[in-house]
Amino acid sequence: MPDFMVHSIPGSPFGRAVLATLVEKNADFHLVGVDPRSIKSQPHLSMHPFGRVPVLEHDGFRLYETQAILRYLDRVLPSPVLTPVDPKAAARMDQILCIADWYLHQGVNNVIGFQRIVRTRLLGLPPDEPAIAEAMPRAHVVMAELSRLLAGNGYLAGAEMSLADIIVASQMDFLAQTPEWGPLTAERPNLPAWLARMNARQSFQATTWERVAGMAKAA
Repeated sequence: MPDFMVHSIPGSPFGRAVLATLVEKNADFHLVGVDPRSIKSQPHLSMHPFGRVPVLEHDGFRLYETQAILRYLDRVLPSPVLTPVDPKAAARMDQILCIADWYLHQGVNNVIGFQRIVRTRLLGLPPDEPAIAEAMPRAHVVMAELSRLLAGNGYLAGAEMSLADIIVASQMDFLAQTPEWGPLTAERPNLPAWLARMNARQSFQATTWERVAGMAKAA
């Protein structure tokens, strides 16, 4: 039986971050596909009382919240190391993880990505254009700051890839499927170049929406 069980919705950037981390670690895992219509009811609420994904199960231990899961995986699967050893680089990684949760997702991806992708592709409804327009100034602030932090470095926290790159790339690849991506990155070419490098990794090729949907069907 696989060592790790991940409960997630195909297409979820948060679920993808966990799955991509497991692939980076060469870990054996099993995906349990979650129906998005069921996350606010039982039995899912018994695993995640706030009705979200992903949820990780490992050796009788259950954990939710993506940052906590990623840090746990980096501790129990120490190779390759995805947390910088240098304290300043590690602090930068922590800062960017918070940016991803509180600013890239909240108010940006959960508006633009939701309206452009989830609302149209999954719900069959037209996007709320005023909501998208309202989110764009916030999105520019977030993208400008991530571009500044990346600068000319190979990765967000420095020369080596870290958990920050995995969680931000999972969010940005979702946002990159929207027409807003072009205006948001037109003056920040280091971000699309970095995302292209991340998407070229085996961990991201193996965890596209289509691949994860296939895993869920095969489960």
